[in-house]
Amino acid sequence: MFTCWSLRSFLSLLLPPFFSCLVDARAYVGPTAGLSNKWIATVPVLPPQIVMSYGPFPVLLREINGSGMPFICGFYVTAYPKVCYFGIFLLRPNNPFSLGDLEGPVVVWSANRNKPVSANATLELTAEGDLVLTDVDGSVAWSTNTTGMSVAGMNLTDTGNLVLFDKNNATVWQSFDHPTDPLVNGQKLKVGQKLTPSTSRSNWTEQGLFSLSLTTIGLFAQTETDPPQVYFPFWVNFPNTSDDSNYIQLIEGVLVLFMNSKRNESLSFSLGSSVQYVKFESDGHLRPCQLDGKRGVPGDLLQPFLGDCAYPTVCGKYGICSSGRQCGCPTSSDGMSYFKPVDVRHPELGRSCETSQFQTFLELNDTAYFTYDTGTQITPGLGNIDKETCREACAKNCSCKAAFFRTSYGSCYLVSQVFSLTYLEVISSDSIVFIKVHNASNKIPSSLGKDKKSNARVLRRHEVDEVEEDCLEQLLGLPTRFTYDDLVAITEDFSRKLGEGGFGSVFEGTLNDGTKVAVKRLDGVRQSMKSFRTEVETIGNIHHVNLIRLLGLCAEKLQRLLVYEYMSNGSLDKWIFHKSKGSFVLDWKNRRKIICDIAKGLNYLHQECKWKIVHMDIKPQNILLDENFNAKVADFGLSKLLDRDQSRAVTTMRGTPGYLASEWLNATITEKVDVYSFGVVVLEIICGRKVSDSSRDEEDMYLLDVFKRKAEEGRLLDMVDNTCEDMQLNQPHVVNMMRIAAWCLQSDFSKRPSMLMVIKVLDGVMEIPDALDYDFSHRTSMNINVTVGQQNIDIGAPVSVLPSILSGPR
Repeated sequence: MFTCWSLRSFLSLLLPPFFSCLVDARAYVGPTAGLSNKWIATVPVLPPQIVMSYGPFPVLLREINGSGMPFICGFYVTAYPKVCYFGIFLLRPNNPFSLGDLEGPVVVWSANRNKPVSANATLELTAEGDLVLTDVDGSVAWSTNTTGMSVAGMNLTDTGNLVLFDKNNATVWQSFDHPTDPLVNGQKLKVGQKLTPSTSRSNWTEQGLFSLSLTTIGLFAQTETDPPQVYFPFWVNFPNTSDDSNYIQLIEGVLVLFMNSKRNESLSFSLGSSVQYVKFESDGHLRPCQLDGKRGVPGDLLQPFLGDCAYPTVCGKYGICSSGRQCGCPTSSDGMSYFKPVDVRHPELGRSCETSQFQTFLELNDTAYFTYDTGTQITPGLGNIDKETCREACAKNCSCKAAFFRTSYGSCYLVSQVFSLTYLEVISSDSIVFIKVHNASNKIPSSLGKDKKSNARVLRRHEVDEVEEDCLEQLLGLPTRFTYDDLVAITEDFSRKLGEGGFGSVFEGTLNDGTKVAVKRLDGVRQSMKSFRTEVETIGNIHHVNLIRLLGLCAEKLQRLLVYEYMSNGSLDKWIFHKSKGSFVLDWKNRRKIICDIAKGLNYLHQECKWKIVHMDIKPQNILLDENFNAKVADFGLSKLLDRDQSRAVTTMRGTPGYLASEWLNATITEKVDVYSFGVVVLEIICGRKVSDSSRDEEDMYLLDVFKRKAEEGRLLDMVDNTCEDMQLNQPHVVNMMRIAAWCLQSDFSKRPSMLMVIKVLDGVMEIPDALDYDFSHRTSMNINVTVGQQNIDIGAPVSVLPSILSGPR
């Protein structure tokens, strides 16, 4: 039996004769070909005990150049069944023509995905200008249908576009006009086109369940069912122009919308230069990918809009999703279930209905459906009715599998296929679901309990000696739960410390699949339990691209640990405070981007969540940066959840000196305390120094004092970080950002902007008020004691900022 090494060595011996057969004995495979050329998908003869896929075998090859990517246009043969596909493939780094590529090729386009051909099939560019793929039995599997259209040859461009061109080099046909599931750099998704993923990541040869299409009214992700069910609608009012001028394009790592050939920032994703293509995958997610086929950053472009539970197959058919993608079975009000998981290890496979003889309905309250979240979609003839009429309509309709009803609208929506449902945990709703089930006379007891909220995974109560762990039972949608032993192994016995702060330490860890994580271990039973629960309750139920993601937790006796996504560039403070000679310095573009990211994260907390969330500890140490310097707000241990209309609810002072707004002295706390702290952080980013620095002369020790003095003198540019020449080249923009900081720092919190207003100013659609008060250094002689972490600090007089907290990479 061959080992991987001996197999690759064996195949390398076959490579020269094989390529000579494949490309008609030509020694060179280039990016272009003329008419009357033929290629045969000849496969090497291997010993019968070897079952493997091989390829891609090139018809055209676009060589690596200074800025482009290596592409192959050619054949790929699967192991079982042994069938052949013609397409365009992205070469992996340092792996050209690897017949033994165990990972398979990176497929960026496939001509015959739904109609594979046998080995020894023929591809021909005919004398009449048609590119034809013919199976061994003579049947045509695929064709460009360009006969008689003056085709002179074909070319594989440096962007991976297969083009048939005429004698004037004008494009007659191109693969970019027939997308499959990815968009590569430079490729456009035009109005009328759609991306259709494969069935699964392991089976890219068959079309899957979803599509992502651009129409005359917007961008829509939907199921390819009859009728389609839309789960991501992005409405766009396109002008009445040619479809060729309205499109979405991936340009140098930015996926952006174009209207009338002009860039429109209403839909724009900055993905980073390492991203070469975005792929609409088999689970309905749109993910950026890197040259080596790995996913880029962020993990899913639709997730900030949809959250975790709005994907049709996140919990499979009939499965109910709770926060953190916890999946459960639909359960009746008396705690009995008609459903059971198809496979508990793979919740996306769905739930099966218990068998019986008679039909009935399972009624679920506070349960939503991805295509019916607003209640405005109505089945014709079923508007302004009551819920009994809605249920009866489904009962009389043989194809109806479920009915969705909104009492406030009196609207009813029937579906013939039921995908994943969503349990509404945070607020009550008027959404009712009637699922058509068999009337099981011997219903099985529900393993999830009798409470209607048992659709979420609820943890069993454990009695412990000193800590009331059962308070976690009240938190719905908990993320993955780890044992303490799990985290000891993941962190290699907590051997790689990333940083430490008032509540504990953070350690680097690696999951079994190779994913890096940051494990936060809280210290002190009583204080850590409060911080632990606050953090789980807050970040565990919200999802935004500019907020750190909680992946898991451990609550085992006296141990309290949280598992977060790993941020390779660590916290912001080390990039603006701890600069050394010759080290990388953040330029203006990166600093502005970080400020915008923080603003978007805070705006989500303040205005877009179901609850208003005040972070209460915004500072550079709690802003984490990924490899592309995308910023995420972290550390929610001091945060507070408020009702949407609640404005003054916190009476216990919390936070970090230097970032605390003056209203803390009167305990009149709103989300504007975060706005104040944001203003301080913006100023620190621009100036490259801490808000309090005892190493400086007394008159320059406190940054806000300096800000006031320089504003009165009209010399704000004196404060700008002098270690970065780029900051000096962008002086008007930098000064405007300092004015935004001043607006956020107003002593009267009612005069501070909301974070949404800040975003509008940053986007250039709103102006900063002229009358700004620069007297915001509100030091007081009052002696007030505040707890930060586990340290008591007297803030009666100006104090130095605490040592940098959690400032290592995470």
